[in-house]
Amino acid sequence: MTATNVLPERRARWRISFSAATSWVLRISIALILVAGVVGSILKDRYSADQWFDLVAFGITIGSVYALIALGYTMVYGVLRLINFAHGDIMMAGSFAGFFIAASMERSGFLDQHPVLAFAAMLAVAMLVSAGIAVLTERFAYRPFRHVRGLAPLICAIGVSFFLQQSFRGFFGAGLRSYPDPVWLRAPVSLFEFNVPAVQVLVVASAIVVMLVLYLIVHKTKMGTAMRAVSEDVETATLMGIDVNRVVTFTFALGGAVGGVAGVFYGLVFKQVYFFMGFTPGIKAFGAAVLGGIGNVPGAMIGGIFLGICESLAPALLLDGLGIPAPYQMRDLIAFTLLIAVLIFRPYGIFGERLAGKRG
Repeated sequence: MTATNVLPERRARWRISFSAATSWVLRISIALILVAGVVGSILKDRYSADQWFDLVAFGITIGSVYALIALGYTMVYGVLRLINFAHGDIMMAGSFAGFFIAASMERSGFLDQHPVLAFAAMLAVAMLVSAGIAVLTERFAYRPFRHVRGLAPLICAIGVSFFLQQSFRGFFGAGLRSYPDPVWLRAPVSLFEFNVPAVQVLVVASAIVVMLVLYLIVHKTKMGTAMRAVSEDVETATLMGIDVNRVVTFTFALGGAVGGVAGVFYGLVFKQVYFFMGFTPGIKAFGAAVLGGIGNVPGAMIGGIFLGICESLAPALLLDGLGIPAPYQMRDLIAFTLLIAVLIFRPYGIFGERLAGKRG
């Protein structure tokens, strides 16, 4: 080996070692900040056991909503390798649909008199509207770009997102609308000697049922097998007789329906609906999908719940201990910081490494 070859090799080794050292310094710094924040919060002892339980319960609730939205991202990416940035706005459409049905039932008294049927009707209409918009989006916006590489599909997805936002703004106005709040959702539920709002119990229980049904569809049905086959290799799946267009349409419809359910749950938890409501939870749910491993259905579920718990607990457990004023106004910062950290230290997500290995 000549001297001219040794010098570039040493420089490459130095760059690799410097990058690794920087990464470890960053990790240690983050760990020290976390420890300092947690210790500071414990020493201050500002929160009671009831308050900590409320924070955990709310984190699981909003995490369940993030998980449902993340499932739409991860299924579409698994089949098409496309980040559907309009999915948050499809969720918004479902929330609007559920709102109008709930408002009409509230005026007639049906919402309070028949809570089970009213809740089922809200979910059914929201699922139909969101699934329909998702299918139309795939057919007219995404399908022409299916075999196009580069940034065109991503730009198209962003364009669809703005189109849906401004369309709903034009049809229904830019103001906030208050989601109906029936008596049966305000009643407290006793759980482990703590009182939890009934709406949180309903959202978490319903979200778990939806996620289980979705998991069974993906892993235990013929269409689910076809989805996984297309996800692995489109050309081989086509040669095996699988109708790829049908599978893609079903994937968008299924993801849209789950997004509609998430929209209703989000409206019930935060009690409001407006045209821009899908953007922030949509981005957070994308972070949850990346956290769990984009393309991995169980990973999206776990990532969403984990993100919700971190977003709910971190202001009290971390930021308050660091002496940051108004820590609860920085919940969004927690979510996006977690997304950035995952992309830096584990870009394949918690469960994404095994999936990537199979496809490599």
